[in-house]
Amino acid sequence: MVKQKKTNITFNQDFKCEYGVLVQLSPMVRRIVANNPGPYTFKGTGTYIIGSGKVAVIDPGPYDKKHVAAMLKALNGEEITHQLITHTHIDHSPAAKLVKAHTGAETYGFGPHGSGKYSKGFTVEAGGDMEFIPDVPVKDGDEIKGDNWSINCIHTPGHTSNHLCFHLAEENVLFPGDHVMGWSTTVVSPPDGNMAEYMDSLRKLSKRNDRIYYPTHGAPIEGPQKFVRGITVHRKMRESQILNCLDKEISTISLMVEHMYKGLDSRLIGAAKHSIFAHIIDLSNRRIIKTQDKISIDSEYSRI
Repeated sequence: MVKQKKTNITFNQDFKCEYGVLVQLSPMVRRIVANNPGPYTFKGTGTYIIGSGKVAVIDPGPYDKKHVAAMLKALNGEEITHQLITHTHIDHSPAAKLVKAHTGAETYGFGPHGSGKYSKGFTVEAGGDMEFIPDVPVKDGDEIKGDNWSINCIHTPGHTSNHLCFHLAEENVLFPGDHVMGWSTTVVSPPDGNMAEYMDSLRKLSKRNDRIYYPTHGAPIEGPQKFVRGITVHRKMRESQILNCLDKEISTISLMVEHMYKGLDSRLIGAAKHSIFAHIIDLSNRRIIKTQDKISIDSEYSRI
């Protein structure tokens, strides 16, 4: 039997938000939350405004005309010059086309949905914002400069293959998108999501000295290095739970969900299955577990 590691991650569930209200978080950072609460979005998508006067928007949000109208009204004549997209899930990027129609602001992102896989010869199933193509493709290490602000791009595949984090140099703060969230662990859903890449990206972030994280969902995260280490431990705990299940001949993902996620909201069962499946793929690739069938979400698994 594998000994389970104790996770030391604590999420802030007391995040306060008032939809349509622009809130000042620091001298250079403001946030307005979209009215799209749910089991995958918590209180809603947090759209961040960087700078003043001529500003950048990080993750304009879902295709919601009211959210965009509230943001433009709250900015009260300030000019949006850049739109920075962490990734292409439908609660993050679709509003970019609405913002661009009003302001002309170009979009900056890693690439279309699944683009981190296309470059390696793989394709992914539909499910994201399939219409999004960045006006300006950016990659790991690229810098985006605006009016008195500068953003460094950090490619962090795992949640999606085209996921980017953005670092605001002037305040040493990081916008981790969905790679690190303030209210829950991140869903890693194959084929575009990849657990090995996700863990590598966590290690990449853990080596940085960012002062604070501003996630797209949930409250700001202080002491982010400790927080990231806690997420890493949590993922290792889930891996240990899977191996413990196999030791008990609990061999399918559906049965593992029942065993590992007691009292889970039924709306999140699919997400739990996909996250376990991401671990299964990683464990299989590392030759720790096996299946007699092809690797799939419905197959039976056992230890090697």
